[in-house]
Amino acid sequence: MSDVHFDIASLHAAYRDGVGVGDVVATIHTRIETADDPGIFIHLAARADLLAAAEALGPFDAIAKPLWGVPFAVKDNIDVAGMPTTAACAEYTYWPDRDATVVARLKAAGALVVGKTNLDQFATGLVGVRTPWPIPRNAIDAELVPGGSSSGSAVATARGIISFALGTDTAGSGRIPAGLNNIVGLKPTVGALSTAGVVPACRTLDCVSVFALTVDDAYAVFSVAAARDAADAYSRGVAVQPLAARPPVLSVGVPAKADLKFFGDAAMQAGFEASLAMLSRLGCRLVEIPFGDFYATANLLYEGAWVAERYAAIRDFMEANETAMHSVTRTIIGGARSLSAADAFRGLYALQAYKAKLAPVVASVDLFCVPTAPTHYTTAAVLADPVETNSRLGTYTNFVNLLDMCGIAVPAGTRDDGLPMSVTLLATAGMDGLVASVARDLHAASGLALGATGWRQPNARPVGASAEDGTIELVVVGAHLSGMPLNGQLKDAGAQFCRAMRTAPSYKLYELAGQATPKPGLVRVGNGGTAIEVEVWRLPADAFGHFVAAIPPPLGIGSIELDDGSTAKGFLVESVGLLGASDISSFGGWRRFLSDRVPA
Repeated sequence: MSDVHFDIASLHAAYRDGVGVGDVVATIHTRIETADDPGIFIHLAARADLLAAAEALGPFDAIAKPLWGVPFAVKDNIDVAGMPTTAACAEYTYWPDRDATVVARLKAAGALVVGKTNLDQFATGLVGVRTPWPIPRNAIDAELVPGGSSSGSAVATARGIISFALGTDTAGSGRIPAGLNNIVGLKPTVGALSTAGVVPACRTLDCVSVFALTVDDAYAVFSVAAARDAADAYSRGVAVQPLAARPPVLSVGVPAKADLKFFGDAAMQAGFEASLAMLSRLGCRLVEIPFGDFYATANLLYEGAWVAERYAAIRDFMEANETAMHSVTRTIIGGARSLSAADAFRGLYALQAYKAKLAPVVASVDLFCVPTAPTHYTTAAVLADPVETNSRLGTYTNFVNLLDMCGIAVPAGTRDDGLPMSVTLLATAGMDGLVASVARDLHAASGLALGATGWRQPNARPVGASAEDGTIELVVVGAHLSGMPLNGQLKDAGAQFCRAMRTAPSYKLYELAGQATPKPGLVRVGNGGTAIEVEVWRLPADAFGHFVAAIPPPLGIGSIELDDGSTAKGFLVESVGLLGASDISSFGGWRRFLSDRVPA
C-alpha cells in the first residue's frame, strides 16, 4: 500500500481496485514518520477521527463526491472544527466550532482533513522560518528554506503525505513555497474562494490557495471550493470554466531582459530561459514587457495601507500579547503604529495610479510568465538577514494580488545544480482556467517527477485529447497549423486544437518545390534527424476520413512519433515529393522557417 501514489487519479484508481481508507490512513502516518520532520504539522487528526470521517462517506463514489477519500492538510490560519487554530502563535490559539467555508465545501466533496500545517506567523513572510515551532525542512534540499508563509502545506504535499493542501496567499505565500518544493501552487482570483473562517492578513488581498502535485488536482480542488459566500464580504462569483484545451496561439508577456532580477543566481536565470524556450515550443509567442511599474507596485505592499491592514487584523491581540510574537513578525507589523491614515490613503492612491497605467499593458497579452522566485536561499542565510532575503523572494509575487491577477506556480524543470525551477503564469481576474491549461501543458512537457516523491506524472492524456469521445488525433506540421493559410480546412471539418509539441528527434523537414501554396514535407529518417514543432488537432471520426481523402499527393497520412513517446496519425511526404525540395530541418518547424528566413 505504501507505494500508492496520492495524486487524485491514482488514489481513486486504488480505491476502485479495493484499497481501503484504513490503508490510506496507515500510509499517511508511515510517510509522516519517514519524513521525520516535526515542523510540518502543528496539529494532526487522530486516526480514529479520520477513519470515522471516512466511514461516514459511504461506498466509494467519485461522481457524487469528486474528492472521496482524498486526504488534505490545512494551513493553520484556516479554521477546521475540532482542531485548534494558532496562526503559528500558541498564545493566539482558539478552537473553532465550525469549518471555514472552503474546508466545509471540500469535506462535503469527500475530502479528509489530516491536520493543520505550520506557517510564517500570522501569514507574514515568504520564507517559512518565522515560527515558534520547528522550521519545516524543504522537501527537495533540507538546507534551503521551505518558503512561506504556507510552509508546512507545501512540504506535506511535496512529500506525498497528503494529496493536496490549503494555503493562503496575500503576497506570494501560495506560490513561493510551491516553487521551492517542486509542486503546483494555484493562487486563484481574489474572492473566488471564500476567506470566511480564515485569520486575515490583509483582508482586501487575501485568498485561499491550493498546493497539489499536478495542475489537474489543483484545479479540481479549486473547482469544488470556488463559490460566492455571503459570509465573506470580499467573496465574488467567479465562473469556473472546465479545464479545456488552451487556444493554439497565445501571447505571453515576460519581463524585459534588462528588467529581470535574479540577484546573481545564474542557475535560476538559465532555468527561466529554458522555461521560456519550452513555452515557445508549446506554441506561445513571447512578448518582452518593461517591468519597472510592476516592481514599483510590488513595493507598495509593505508600505502604508497594507502594513496597517495587517496590524488591524490582530491589533487587539498584539497590544495585549506583543512579547508572545515572533520577533521579526512583531517588528514588521508593529511598524504600522507609526503610520497615519494619510499614509494609508497615499498608498491607495499610488496603487490606483499604477493600476490605470498598467491596465493596457496587462491587456496587451493573453497571460504573463515570470520566475516564481528569483533565487533559492538557505535557512542560514535567511536567519542572518531575515528582511532583505524575504523581500527578494517576493520580487515576482508581491504585485499580483494588488493588480487583481490570478496565477499558478508550476514546476518547469531542474536547474543545473539540481534544484527546482518553477515559473508562475499570471492573467487578469477570472482567467484561472486559462493559466491552469497552459500550466498543465508546461508541467507535462517538463517530464518532472512529482514533488519530492519520485512519482512519475500520471499518464493522463493532455487536455482535449480524449480518445474516448469518438475523435481521432491528427498531427499537422505546415500550412494547416493555426494561423496558416489552410488551417480553415481543419476548422471547417470540425477539428479542435489539442496541443502544440514536437516530434521525436528522428525526422527531417523539407520545403517542397512547385507548390501553389508553400508547404513543407515531414520525413522520418534513420539517423541525423531532429525534433520538429507540430500541432495536434482532433477531428470527429467521420470527418477524419473525409479530410484524409482530400489530401493531395505527394502528402499522405502515417504514424508520427511525438517527443512524449506517444504516436498519432499525421502528415508525411512521399519520397517522390522530395525532388527539388530544400532541407529546412535546422529551423525546427514550419512556422519558424517562415518567420526567420531571409526573403530572396
